[in-house]
Amino acid sequence: MANSAFILSLAVLLYALIVILLTLVSSRYILKPIIIISLILAAFIAYFMQSYNIVIDKTMIANILQTDINESGDLISFKLLIYVVFLGLVPSYIIYKTPLIYRSFKTELFSRIKLFIIHLLLILVILFSFSKFYASFFREHRILRLYTNPVTAVYNLVSYSYGQFKDKNIPMKKIGLDAREIKKDNKRKIVIMVVGEAARSDHFSLNGYKKKTNPLLEKEQIINFPQMYSCGTATAISVPCMFSMYNRVDYDSSKGHHTYSVLDVLSHAGIQILWRDNNSDSKGVALRVSHENYKSPKLNTVCDTECRDMGMLKGLKKVISKSNKDILIVLHQMGNHGPEYFKRYPKRFEKFTPVCKTNQLEECTKEEINNAYDNALLYTDYFLAHVIDFLKTYDKTAQTAMIYMADHGESLGENGIYLHGLPYFIAPEAQKHIGSIMWFGENFPTDREKIKKLSKQKYSQDNLFSTLLGVFNVQTKVYKKKMDILAQ
Repeated sequence: MANSAFILSLAVLLYALIVILLTLVSSRYILKPIIIISLILAAFIAYFMQSYNIVIDKTMIANILQTDINESGDLISFKLLIYVVFLGLVPSYIIYKTPLIYRSFKTELFSRIKLFIIHLLLILVILFSFSKFYASFFREHRILRLYTNPVTAVYNLVSYSYGQFKDKNIPMKKIGLDAREIKKDNKRKIVIMVVGEAARSDHFSLNGYKKKTNPLLEKEQIINFPQMYSCGTATAISVPCMFSMYNRVDYDSSKGHHTYSVLDVLSHAGIQILWRDNNSDSKGVALRVSHENYKSPKLNTVCDTECRDMGMLKGLKKVISKSNKDILIVLHQMGNHGPEYFKRYPKRFEKFTPVCKTNQLEECTKEEINNAYDNALLYTDYFLAHVIDFLKTYDKTAQTAMIYMADHGESLGENGIYLHGLPYFIAPEAQKHIGSIMWFGENFPTDREKIKKLSKQKYSQDNLFSTLLGVFNVQTKVYKKKMDILAQ
């Protein structure tokens, strides 16, 4: 009985807080618009929170604002429409048609003060009446503040927007200006870095997964990293973080976007850089290097229902032949972008069936979701095998290598959680433990057996910055040998 009363008090407490907020910020001209916008926003948020068990923190706000139209389309459903109509538009229409009583300034001010005091007293009475519950509740369940809809989302949107505005005046920190490549022979280096999308480690057959999701890679002389962890749980954080000089604990978006990335350092050292993107974009990493958008058929010639990752390999020979410089090519995959995993691969890769063919993942069985996800991984296996085959054509004349690292993992319904993007401190292992492999051509100067022995150690995207510098033997003060996987 006491627990039921406490839960009811939470609802009343939230109601009182919202009333106080509206009392402080609204006037006769903006009260209705504020309430209507809040209702519609709350309807959208309620749908995504209940369907995918996500929270709308600043990372999720960044994801939403950086999502393109095609990705947004994957999330639209009839169920979303029902939420918006019945929880957003219908109540908004009622608010719109309800007449407001306009009073004199003095009367209105007195009324607001009275309303404020009444609800403030209500909050104090609730906190006092359930003090022993709230004392431990707020200490042990701080995460629940992320579920206050739409208060938390609005707060995080304002906080994110303010941060973006404030960051505009921050000068770029130009690191690695002392960088220079030390050439030990005349052979050219051709390296391809593949940035995967939402590829969780435990669904790689290379890591013991029961289904053969890596049949082609298992035949190659690759080095697998079964204990690789991401810097974030969403592309907007992980991609700029993995290419930055900052470790996960030191990284924030402001520092990441206002400090040269490893691509800038390599470019300064004379390495040719090309970024090809079949995802939303580079999240600011490739702003100062050559960038090509392969989400469109204008460049990507391998398109059916959507443009495929394989298309990013087209025309690379021509790019490589135009220069004799060492080159790093970054290929940003569409990979396993959810929730419509069944769209991420051509039909002939639908090996695991039955498959979930809706973005309403909660309507599918666990087997159907896993099968769709695993088929997308199977296509990534095919793509990476072709990247290796492409590099093999340069084996006799160049030093070749491929590095694959997913940006983050993915939840597939475990404990009712789907997709990714939860705050790092509460995110499940599946969203942080990522797939990662390396492959080296026969002329690449590295001790494969030594790296293979050390590959079972725990690594993270923190290691990528110095590892890429080490791959090209670039000397600079920002290089850290202890973080270079190849120099362990």
